[in-house]
Amino acid sequence: MASPRTITIIALSVALGLFFVFMGTIKLTPRLSRDAYNEMKRAYKSYVRALPMLKKMGVSSILLRKSIGALEVACGIVMTLVPGRPKDVANFLLLLLVLAVLFFHQLVGDPLKRYAHALVFGILLTCRLLIARQPEEQPPEKRILSVNGDEQPLIQEAAPEKGKVKVS
Repeated sequence: MASPRTITIIALSVALGLFFVFMGTIKLTPRLSRDAYNEMKRAYKSYVRALPMLKKMGVSSILLRKSIGALEVACGIVMTLVPGRPKDVANFLLLLLVLAVLFFHQLVGDPLKRYAHALVFGILLTCRLLIARQPEEQPPEKRILSVNGDEQPLIQEAAPEKGKVKVS
C-alpha cells in the first residue's frame, strides 16, 4: 500500500497540474472561456504598461501572455503525467511563475480578490515541493555489533526505552 506521503504528493501533483493546464489554456485561447481570455488580455496589457522595461526589451503583452500560458500548460502536463525529478522541476518553475504573477498584480495595484488564487496555488506548490523533497522515512535497521565472535545489538538499541525497566 502506498504511504500517506506518496498519496499526498500524487494528489497535489494531479490537482495542481490540471489547474495550470486549465489556466495556461485560458491565456492561450478563447475556446474555454471568451470572457476569461479577454480579461487575461486586458490584465497582461496593464502589466506591460506598468513595466516599461519589458517594452524596451521588445516583450509585448501578447508575447508575455502566450509565453506564460505555454509554460503553465507544459509544466502542468509534466506535473500531471511525468514521474520523478521532472515533476519537481516543473513544480519549481510554476512556483517562480506564480511569484512573478504576484509581483505583476502588486505592481498594478490589483485588489486581493484578483490574485488570491495565485497566493493559494503558490502555497500549494510550496507544500508539494517541500513534501516531495523530504526523504522517505525508512524503518530502523537492526544493527549488530560483532564482539569476539558473538553478535550483539548496538548499545543504543540494546538500551531499554525511557520509562521502562529492563529485567534480566
